[in-house]
Amino acid sequence: MKHLKAWLRGVKASFQTRSFRVGGYSVAATAIVVAIAVAVNLLAGALPANLTQFDTTANQIFTLSQQSEKLVEGLEQDITIYWIVRGGYEEPYLGTLLEQYQALSDHIQVVKKDPDVNPTFVQQYTDSFYENSLIVESGDKYRYIDYGDIFVMDYEAYYYYGQESWSFSGESEITSAIDYVISDNLPIIYLLTGHGESTLAGSFATAVEKANLETEELSLLTMEAVPDDADCLLIIGPQRDISEEEKTKIEDYLARGGKVVYISDPPQDGALTNLESIMAYYGIQAAEGIVVEGDQSRYIWGTPYYLLPELNSHTTTYPLMEEGYSVLLPLAQGLTVEETDNDLISVSQLLTTSDSAFSKIDGYRMTTYEQEEGDIAGPFALAVAASETLDDGIYSDVVWISSTSLLDEQTNEMVAGGNQDFFLNILNFLCDAEESSISIHAKTLSTEYLTMQSSTVTLLTVLIVGVIPAAYLAIGITIWFRRKRR
Repeated sequence: MKHLKAWLRGVKASFQTRSFRVGGYSVAATAIVVAIAVAVNLLAGALPANLTQFDTTANQIFTLSQQSEKLVEGLEQDITIYWIVRGGYEEPYLGTLLEQYQALSDHIQVVKKDPDVNPTFVQQYTDSFYENSLIVESGDKYRYIDYGDIFVMDYEAYYYYGQESWSFSGESEITSAIDYVISDNLPIIYLLTGHGESTLAGSFATAVEKANLETEELSLLTMEAVPDDADCLLIIGPQRDISEEEKTKIEDYLARGGKVVYISDPPQDGALTNLESIMAYYGIQAAEGIVVEGDQSRYIWGTPYYLLPELNSHTTTYPLMEEGYSVLLPLAQGLTVEETDNDLISVSQLLTTSDSAFSKIDGYRMTTYEQEEGDIAGPFALAVAASETLDDGIYSDVVWISSTSLLDEQTNEMVAGGNQDFFLNILNFLCDAEESSISIHAKTLSTEYLTMQSSTVTLLTVLIVGVIPAAYLAIGITIWFRRKRR
């Protein structure tokens, strides 16, 4: 009993020592820090991904554009994104992007579907699929997004240069699919035929489809009128003029609040009088010949008719101006704008040349880029939008672009997709569909290497290997000596 009492007194005395108090403080501080860390982790886990994940990629791969944010934040109906992938095979780029969409709206739910566990699920939507594909569904509408459309390889660069170049189109595909499944009625664009017109093809046709714009061909030779469901009439590079009857049908369509986009080339066999008279009603006329630019900063390849026009502020051009994109128009016809007697008509020059531009009246037969006698002095417009206010707040709109090279794929690549964006912006503007994915670019996945001079490498090596460790060591020795003296 005596030994037990002595032991208890010893234990009690040890609790009262300075070392115990210091150790107790350390334990308490450690417990508090651990509790704070656990609470912070729990709180961070409950926060949306856009508040806890930061996009440090050079191309901002995981940062959604304003168009996507506006569309997703305004959702009023539930959307399910099915991620077709086996456990452990999730593509991290895609997973991070999907988290960003979920964080923007409670109406978006991402559900993983293992094709091995649910072999018949995907068959309801598509006959074949690749892992890491997506299905975006709302109500009875859905769109299947193939893996090959999300991660796109540049085969031209591979075959010609032996280099693999990949792009990530996840945002463009997902935003387009969301816009599609929530849209009740998609805009319809009719393409005029019967006069040697060009058609939409390649990447432009794909881009129009992804922008959720439907296209149909229209021959006014066999139709009594432009259909009432036409949101826009698109006329691309006709080789022959329309008839008087067709002209009347188009004018009647505009009088009902119609929209017309006319993309022309400098004529080779005489002016297209009837088509141009429709535009003349709005004060837009074409100059004879082909535009040659006198300002070297306004053309490329040393070729003065490969025009880089100035973009003027407008709904259709502002997104390009904000992102620093250009439009390239080879072989364009100069457009001029004149006052009309109709005060209800307003005109905007979208693309313009410099003051030193002029039009070569020799056209395709020009032999020099110098201005000669008879050539028409500029400046000119190369794309013009006009609108007329009709009764009951209805507007008719026309857009005239004076070069079909706008829709050429190689020309578009020279300006990193600027031509395509401009074209889509015009269609969406006329079809009142500005909120769709009109200018969301694929983002390159190419590795960007940090290159430094040898002197910089040497300096960083000395700092990291020598100076910083030495500084920490000196601080540690100083603290140790101070405690030793106590």
